[in-house]
Order: sequence, then structure tokens, then C-alpha cells
Amino acid sequence: MERNQDELKAHLMATDEHFRHLAEQHAEFKKQIEAIEAKAHLTPEDEAEENRLKKLKLHLKDQMSEIIARYRTQSVA
Repeated sequence: MERNQDELKAHLMATDEHFRHLAEQHAEFKKQIEAIEAKAHLTPEDEAEENRLKKLKLHLKDQMSEIIARYRTQSVA
């Protein structure tokens, strides 16, 4: 099942510009979060930014999941 999921994501990355854009943003937010978490000491501003980025990243993941579910539904129908 996981391989199927990876294949579907790869297909969507190659064929769906909106999905690709969401995935690129998701990866960028992940990098920014990792940079914040790599700091030895986090300021309150760092923590607020980390939380903001995590929420945005989760929202993108939800959107990507919706596209995957919609694609699966269309493929089965």
C-alpha cells in the first residue's frame, strides 16, 4: 500500500502542477522548521514561528491528501 502511495505521489508530482506546488511548499516549510529546531536555544519568536510553520505545513499536507483521495476516487470510478 505504501509503495502505491509513493507511486501515486510521484505521478501527481509529474502531472499535477498544483500538487507539485503544494509539495514544494511543504518541503520548504519542513526545511525551515528543521533549521529552527537545530538551534541550541529557541527564543519565544522562534517557537512562535515554528508553530506557525507547522500549522501551514499540516494544512498543505491536508490539501495534498485531498488531491490524492480525489484522484483515487476518479481512478476507481
